Amino acid sequence: MSIIILGILIIVFGQITGRRPTPLQQYARWIQIGGLALAIIGFASASIRQIGSGEVGVQTLFGKVEGNVLRSGLSVVNPLMEVKNFSIRTQNYTMSAIHSEGDQAGDDAIRVLSKDGLQVVLDVSVLYRLLPDKAPDVLREVGEDYKSVIVRPITRTRIRDFAAYYDAVALYSEKRDEFQARITKSIEQEFHKRGLVLEGILVRNIDLPQSVKASIESKINAEQDAQKMQFVLQKEKQEAERKRVEAQGIADYQKIISTQLSDKQLQYEQIKAYKEIAHSNNTKVIIIGNKGGNTPFILGDK
Repeated sequence: MSIIILGILIIVFGQITGRRPTPLQQYARWIQIGGLALAIIGFASASIRQIGSGEVGVQTLFGKVEGNVLRSGLSVVNPLMEVKNFSIRTQNYTMSAIHSEGDQAGDDAIRVLSKDGLQVVLDVSVLYRLLPDKAPDVLREVGEDYKSVIVRPITRTRIRDFAAYYDAVALYSEKRDEFQARITKSIEQEFHKRGLVLEGILVRNIDLPQSVKASIESKINAEQDAQKMQFVLQKEKQEAERKRVEAQGIADYQKIISTQLSDKQLQYEQIKAYKEIAHSNNTKVIIIGNKGGNTPFILGDK
């Protein structure tokens, strides 16, 4: 646009120069031709707009937003049109307690009050994108900074609203997935009304009060101690059962020996023992049937 205006000004200057007797009068025609060429170049460049990949262009003419959007590539437009580019790629808006992580400087985590009146701190990332056909409506009704006008306030408000239905420990543990699903559904509906598509809500971290953390750790330790004691009791029961079986086997063996072992069998076993002693290297003489009774004398080299 500025090139076109400059070309027109040069044409006017050339016309004025040609009407007055000045040193430039003889060049007036060439000045006008140069201005005309510059205006044509400006007109051509202003009529062709390039929209980058992953973007759409929204046309405005003196503040009025046109309904049609320009897609990626080259487009021929009215040279008086102003074109604003909007990204339709997936965008990420992070609210975190870590100063260097969030979109805003400092601690930008979401602080909510749980059902039991405790303050819980959440780090959240929002994945969203702009609907291409809704870009003119977004520019007309919200403006270019829809991230601050729509994404941030709606997300923070809905998270606070739904967190009030859950206890702090439930948010941290068994109800976390349910909570995330509910806020995702609600925020998705709100975004769609405003021309945005919600791709996901990521609850990255839930920070509980120190007293609740201590209570959870104490409960976990108690559960671990109970499991350990259960293991010890089970082991003791198994050991007691092993000893009972062993004692029963000894008793059964002694009962068999006392009831079924005859004198002849004992005499046979005695003879077998004498025989083994007789073949021993340390044995010299075995005398069976001595005066003292049936027990033999064993005379060695000592």
